[in-house]
Amino acid sequence: MTKILVPFDFSEQAQNALDFSTAIASKFDSVEISILNVVEVPSGSGMGTMGGGEMMPEMENQIFFIELINRRKEQFKELEQKYKESSFSFSTKIVLGNAFKNISSSIIEEDPDLVIMGSKGSSGLEEILIGSNTEKVVRTAHCPVVTVKAATDPTKFKKIVFASDFKENQDELAARLKTLQKWFDANLYLVVINTPGNFETTRRSASRIKMFVNKYEIRHAVAEIYNSNSEEEGIVEFAEDIDADLIAMATHGRTGLIHLFTGSIAEDVVNHAKRPVWTFKVK
Repeated sequence: MTKILVPFDFSEQAQNALDFSTAIASKFDSVEISILNVVEVPSGSGMGTMGGGEMMPEMENQIFFIELINRRKEQFKELEQKYKESSFSFSTKIVLGNAFKNISSSIIEEDPDLVIMGSKGSSGLEEILIGSNTEKVVRTAHCPVVTVKAATDPTKFKKIVFASDFKENQDELAARLKTLQKWFDANLYLVVINTPGNFETTRRSASRIKMFVNKYEIRHAVAEIYNSNSEEEGIVEFAEDIDADLIAMATHGRTGLIHLFTGSIAEDVVNHAKRPVWTFKVK
């Protein structure tokens, strides 16, 4: 662990993600926490819509953003002062533009070991048509992403649920999973979710989990088969039933029409789970 990227919008969820990040960073030597704040600029070159639906002339927009950026700089100075005696290093950056595009660019440029983001989750029409910036980052990031909703102490993690069908070749995913387990010194619960539309025998599911464990030399692991109405419901329910600290999943990073029609189990779990979710995009 050398670098953690934290997209930060000064919300309660973002603060929970930052607290989660500093707790992890404190366990390692020479970790850098890179905090990114994106000031979103209204669309249109000359006029923009601000709070209350009022149209503001370009010059007033410029003054507004200058004042906002200066306020963000002061807030970042306070954060830097708060953590100046910490074992990890701390850097901040403010950019203007689209949140998702700037977060994605920073992930590519900075190449962090982990992205940690706060999330409110989404539901209904918003979830189907738009999704959140967090979902989009989960879908596209080349490094693991942890989404955090509530205040959580990762130094006390002891149970990690890894949900999969265990059918594909998962060399890189397994290596990342073992690293995650090592970071937290936790037990792994390897679970297959059995659904009415995709039923198979316990013997067959257990056999695949066993092959995964043997192939990748997984230690301190428990195999589970859990029945539910859908994969995403089963993952969330199983994690609740065993009081897991973290859910770990792979995502295939589908975009465009394919994503619209097929959806993503990982993104659904990110939206609906109350506990932190670790995701990694597999090729």
